[in-house]
Amino acid sequence: MKHQLDKTLLGSTILLVTSGVLLIATISFPLAFEKFNDGYYFLRHQIIYGLLPGILLGFVAFKIPLNFLRKKSLILFLINLIILSFVFLPRIGATFEGASRWVRLGNITFQPSEFLKITAILYLASLVSKNSFKKNNKKRIKIFYPQLFSFLIILAIISLVLYFQPHISTLGIILASLLLIYFSGKTPIFHTIFIILFLSAGLFFLLQSAPYRLQRVSVFLEPDIDSLGIGYQLKQSLIAIGSGKILGQGLGMSRQKFGFLPQPASDSIFAIFAEETGFLGSIILISLFLIFLWRGIKISKENSDIFFQLVSLGITFWIVFQAFLNIGGLLGIIPLSGIPLSFISYGGSHLIAELIGVGLLLNISRYRTL
Repeated sequence: MKHQLDKTLLGSTILLVTSGVLLIATISFPLAFEKFNDGYYFLRHQIIYGLLPGILLGFVAFKIPLNFLRKKSLILFLINLIILSFVFLPRIGATFEGASRWVRLGNITFQPSEFLKITAILYLASLVSKNSFKKNNKKRIKIFYPQLFSFLIILAIISLVLYFQPHISTLGIILASLLLIYFSGKTPIFHTIFIILFLSAGLFFLLQSAPYRLQRVSVFLEPDIDSLGIGYQLKQSLIAIGSGKILGQGLGMSRQKFGFLPQPASDSIFAIFAEETGFLGSIILISLFLIFLWRGIKISKENSDIFFQLVSLGITFWIVFQAFLNIGGLLGIIPLSGIPLSFISYGGSHLIAELIGVGLLLNISRYRTL
């Protein structure tokens, strides 16, 4: 049955995106003026290459037939993987601070790994939903063995490509989202246990293969360690958040954005937001993400189609989990991950991908069947 779109989800998204635009306008002004003699350079770049195409593609996702996505999910996933491999090609791939994560097409640069969050969710949801309706347990087990093998191949391919970029934080978000989808698809529980053990071994390898990852864990366990080196970002983040007190310093009145806090408009934007709006503003922002989580889960539960359930759940988890990792890292309750705050941080690729995800959620919300 066709219903109206979920206005609460749409409203929370609009408030989050608007907050991001306003924050970038104030935070990036000093740096943009210093580098480009144009205080609104980063704001204009975010709107032209992030917000506007994100709204356009989000509207396309809202209008596209959902069964078309189900049928073409594998093709979309493979195309995304091919484009993802372009980051390693000379002249096309772009490298920044030793990471090869971007594809350059003329004056446009984007991260294909951000869109992998969507295409991987769509493909795995399609794969799992094909056999979820089977009622005979013996038949289901026989069917799910090759499905488990296919899932492990998907994880291996994604892990391999993102490992060599490297982009481990995005890899973690994708793997967690896919694991949730696989578990929610009524697959055998021992599959999930096996996959968790497999991923845990991979995590141990990743921590051992790069010293800076172990350093992030060390800073998390001992926040005061090397406060002028590896612990600098966390220290300055906590100073910014603590300076906000209850009501904040006022919009545009942050001190930490003036060269004290690394990446103030992207990775560390929540700390600046907390400094300017205080505890009250931070609670409101976190509440918006909790509302988004509530509505996303509600959309999933109110649809009897397994594919739509899993897609809704995967998109909702990805966006909220990414926000939790960003905020939790800056608060010191989990290790710093260096990922953007959903809808808010500077960066066009992640904003476009998230708005496409919202478009799909709103699309699914119109066709509730329960």
